[in-house]
Amino acid sequence: MHNLLKNLQIKVHEKTYVKDPETSDLGKRIVQNSIKLIDEIGFEAFTFKKLGTKISSNESSIYRYFENKHKLLLYLTSWYWAWMEYQIVIHTFSIANPKEKLQKIIELITAKTEMDSDFSHINEKLLNKIVIGEYSKSFLTKEVDIENKKGLFSIYKRLVSRIKEAIVAVNPEYLYPTSLASTLIEGSLHQHFLSDHFPTLTDCENDTTPTEFYSNLISNVLKK
Repeated sequence: MHNLLKNLQIKVHEKTYVKDPETSDLGKRIVQNSIKLIDEIGFEAFTFKKLGTKISSNESSIYRYFENKHKLLLYLTSWYWAWMEYQIVIHTFSIANPKEKLQKIIELITAKTEMDSDFSHINEKLLNKIVIGEYSKSFLTKEVDIENKKGLFSIYKRLVSRIKEAIVAVNPEYLYPTSLASTLIEGSLHQHFLSDHFPTLTDCENDTTPTEFYSNLISNVLKK
């Protein structure tokens, strides 16, 4: 199963880009180095001019792939959620027990990401840091409803749906599976952010991890 999935290409919604960056070496360098640069200086300070300097290419060449930096952020975060779904499929396809399957999903969603050698041009560890710190900027905009109708958040919504199905498999009588699924994802990002920047506002530090917190929370919530 893993060998088969290893050869699959992660697909991101085509409306996040002008030209698919996966189709050329330059496109892959744009994605690879945008992750590094956003991690270094933050999304607010990030510009295509600075990225062009980093990759020794004209700023105009980047616009051939992405309309603006907001669309680039949508691409990066969508890629991350598609990759997360990929991880869930790989690591749960052979788990028959619903509780064990949901627990593995919780572990995958809440853990700090390490490198994944299947995608050499993308540093998933740095991308995970960007998602923790910058993901909300991809949808807290005036255009969110328009972009949602265009399907730009379809991968994220599909991930939520997959987690919801795992929750329902554990307890079909639970009334709020979608809310719990989205809370797991968003809450995990928030707890990691608090742990990194406001440690007095969370118990998820030192010996307690977001994985332990959400495992405990969801286990108690889904008790029949």
